[in-house]
Amino acid sequence: MLLRPLIRAVTYTRWLHLVIGAIVPFIAGLIYPGLNSPSFGDWLTVAALPIPLMVALALVPSTRRAEGLQARLMLFPGKHARGRDEEADADEAAAGISATPSASWTDRGRTALWLVFRMEAGLVAWLVSVWLLQVTLVLLDTRIEEPVLPFLTPSGPGKVALAPLPLLVLLALVVMAGRLDKRVARRLLGPSVKERMTALEERTERLLERNRIARELHDSLGHALTLAVVQAGAARAAKDPEFTDRALAAIEETGRAALEDLERVLLLLRETGRPRGASPGLDEAARLLESARSSGAQVDAEVTGPVEDLPGPVSREAYRMLQEALTNALRHAGPVPVDVRVTAERSRLRLRVTNPLPPGRPPVAPGTGSGLRGIRERAALLGGEAKTGMKDGTWRVDVTLPLR
Repeated sequence: MLLRPLIRAVTYTRWLHLVIGAIVPFIAGLIYPGLNSPSFGDWLTVAALPIPLMVALALVPSTRRAEGLQARLMLFPGKHARGRDEEADADEAAAGISATPSASWTDRGRTALWLVFRMEAGLVAWLVSVWLLQVTLVLLDTRIEEPVLPFLTPSGPGKVALAPLPLLVLLALVVMAGRLDKRVARRLLGPSVKERMTALEERTERLLERNRIARELHDSLGHALTLAVVQAGAARAAKDPEFTDRALAAIEETGRAALEDLERVLLLLRETGRPRGASPGLDEAARLLESARSSGAQVDAEVTGPVEDLPGPVSREAYRMLQEALTNALRHAGPVPVDVRVTAERSRLRLRVTNPLPPGRPPVAPGTGSGLRGIRERAALLGGEAKTGMKDGTWRVDVTLPLR
């Protein structure tokens, strides 16, 4: 497996990316002090002259973006890479190398360090690479005029058997220099703390949106399907044509409302930019109560206070909570008497739904079921509280939501 890096194209693009950085000091060296028989001091001068230029270039915000895009392209595997390791490496690079302009002085400072590192490391890599090739030629007893590093080039007759050794060292240099370049790029061109926080916030927003959509689908479609099942069963048991017609009409209306909710959620998922229909609010609770009554349940409802003036988020979430509470009552208890109390006070909204359980049917354990969990999650997001469970022989859903 030692030869595996040598057959990867990214190994040589990394080396090329590093060596390209040597162009700037070479251009500076051609101007001053000149590269005619350069000494060790001359090379140090060539390496130091462009540093102020690199620092000044790093002050331009777009420099960081250009370096980040170039690093992503040349330091990490692309479509030419093969194997799972390369794909994982590429995924890590996408998250580890920033390609946005500098937004702070910290970003500019890190960009300046990166430019200086790339220039100096590129110059060293170029000089050592050329020198190793020249050593190979010397060992082959080939005459070389003006070697790039004359003070390090061996003299005298060389041994042909040692000629491959510098080439092996050169290949090892290419691999190691590329890996060093990649690690430094991750450190200096990686996302800043602000960018990491922004990415984390965006990911959190996406997760919250997915959870909200899941709750919307569960509450809306679950309610519609539960009502349809209960109403169809009641119509079949009644064997009354008039009751059957009313049940079918209720199923049709409930199904149409569920399709509207489904279309609204699908538009949200597709992000088409088309206007979405607003979610129903608590002022439309009469539709829920009528659909529950049409299934055979005896719903006694009392609404107190100006529910039409409730804040939009509170009204919409309370509607979904009431919908889920009625769905649970019909699903687990059947057509039983259901008591609904909605009270809109000055500073809070209270919602209570209670129903008895049929004899012999065990109650749902508190905290179980995605519907009950969804009610608690909706209440918590609004800073409220939801309690569910048995009390005084009845199943109770009690929700309190703050209005401020």
